[in-house]
Amino acid sequence: MPRNVEIKARVEDLEAVKQRILALRSNAAYDVCPDPTVMRQKDSFFNLPAGRCGKLKLRQMGLFNELIYYDREESTGPKLSSYNKCQVSEDVEKVLTNALGAWGVVNKERSLVMVGQTRVHFDRVDGLGDFVELEVVLSDSQTVEDGQSIAEDLMSHMGIELKDLISVAYVNMLVQNKS
Repeated sequence: MPRNVEIKARVEDLEAVKQRILALRSNAAYDVCPDPTVMRQKDSFFNLPAGRCGKLKLRQMGLFNELIYYDREESTGPKLSSYNKCQVSEDVEKVLTNALGAWGVVNKERSLVMVGQTRVHFDRVDGLGDFVELEVVLSDSQTVEDGQSIAEDLMSHMGIELKDLISVAYVNMLVQNKS
């Protein structure tokens, strides 16, 4: 099962944080993809049978759709996330909703910048605001501590502090705001 180390942080000035990451292009120690990829995403979350602690979501991005199951601790700071994903057709949303029931939807605009093995997401989430998410994709030989070190280094470059980190998924925040 693929693994990554992940952080999510609320930011006040999304563009300024993005420029700090893009500035790393001039530093030979960082392999920064030159052009961000911008996409509109809709994530639909489905109920899981009792006893399952992860989340199942359908990510729709225009013509490209992924079904993703992931399991991660809800805590601040860099944390391990294990996941499986596969491409699916758009018809799967109706099937999953009928079979399992849906409990939340997140709509966002995401800019993706690759920095070495790290996916840096700059997210503008409808109803919540602006966030940065780091996903340090671990190789089989890397430890969680290796990933945490990479995440903390990038957090430092972006000016993200521990107080900025959030422990839950966007969908949890949206559901909580409705309560």
